[in-house]
Amino acid sequence: MTDFPTYRSQVLDYVQDNYGTVPEYPWERTPDAAVLRQKGNAKWYGLIMRIPAQKLGIPTDAMTDILNVKCSPLEIGSLLQKPGIFPAYHMNKTHWISILLDGTVPEAELFFLLDQSFARTKPTPKSQKKEEHA
Repeated sequence: MTDFPTYRSQVLDYVQDNYGTVPEYPWERTPDAAVLRQKGNAKWYGLIMRIPAQKLGIPTDAMTDILNVKCSPLEIGSLLQKPGIFPAYHMNKTHWISILLDGTVPEAELFFLLDQSFARTKPTPKSQKKEEHA
């Protein structure tokens, strides 16, 4: 069984450089699953996982890295028409998509979708005020 190439390290470098995010690895059973969280409210804006490609309907025994990101439900239908983008694996399919990290999705689009997910999960000014008074 061979693995697909991966852009995992590029994504982790990007979130560190642009958002100051240090990935969390919360599960013993899946030590390579990386949670990307907002600092202000602890909401997830990304999840990197290594899964069997067959879970996405790809007919191979290979493993692949994916990135789950939050999207507008209005955009998901058109995004799913693009190569390398799938209904969210292990997440709410109304608000999340899975992106192959094998180079199928161009790096610029990958980072754009990651930026959008980060923006969608940012703390609101109302929630920031609550934290300041807590």
